[in-house]
Amino acid sequence: MHFCHVSLSRQRSEKGLNIHMQLTGALLCLHLGFLSSSFWILLLDENKYSWVCGGLGLFLHWSLLATITWLALEGFHLYLLLIRVFNIYVRRYLLKLCLVGWGFPTLVVVICGPLGVYGRYTLETRDSNNQTSEICWMNSGNPQTKLVTYITVAFLCLVVLYNSCMLLLVVFKMRELRRGRGDRESSDWKKMSKENESRLWKDGATVLGLSCVLGLPWGLASLTYVNVAGIYLFNIFNSLQGLFMFLWSVALSSKSRSENNSSVRDPSTQKMMTTSFNN
Repeated sequence: MHFCHVSLSRQRSEKGLNIHMQLTGALLCLHLGFLSSSFWILLLDENKYSWVCGGLGLFLHWSLLATITWLALEGFHLYLLLIRVFNIYVRRYLLKLCLVGWGFPTLVVVICGPLGVYGRYTLETRDSNNQTSEICWMNSGNPQTKLVTYITVAFLCLVVLYNSCMLLLVVFKMRELRRGRGDRESSDWKKMSKENESRLWKDGATVLGLSCVLGLPWGLASLTYVNVAGIYLFNIFNSLQGLFMFLWSVALSSKSRSENNSSVRDPSTQKMMTTSFNN
């Protein structure tokens, strides 16, 4: 049973790492799309090559939807990993997640593209100078632009709310595990207080890291409509997502490598290997 548990845990770590890499790829596309849309608008004539700006806006919207979708799938996988630990069998698990993660954004942009939604977007700054800036995003003159924008923001809010609930479930699960382990430990109060303090810091770092991995700082996007300080807060906290995603990837790969080494050392593990998520 021990070797079977090691094999299952190793496979879950590998699946989590694969999902994590998909989210990383979506974020990379989002950043590249934003930079391209921001800089190329300065090189394009207002009337010529409008299809280039529309294509960049389509790619930026697709990347944003893909990032949000994979954030939701990260929360779903975390739920299966920590809450629904046993009695799980999903055939072609990664393939189904990829169909949702990449297929849903593609379907949306294929529908919005022929409607002429994408193009030049004019952003007006709220100051005394009434300055404007442009980006290849959604066409400001298109009547469907507001509807698509509202749907995109609503989708983001739903994903942030869903992942917040998943994070709360993880916190409750951690408390239950700590409480059960504390009942079996010794009654040395000094030792217990030191261990509890160390666990408190580790749990806090875990929760902070998971909140960034799950994209909860994206909820600060609502503050960007308030003032410049809200924009700075959103960028500062959301920039931590990349750092914690890197640390999360290192942790998953290290765990998978250590469990793989432990299974190789005992050949009987190969005989007892079973799967919880099928490729």
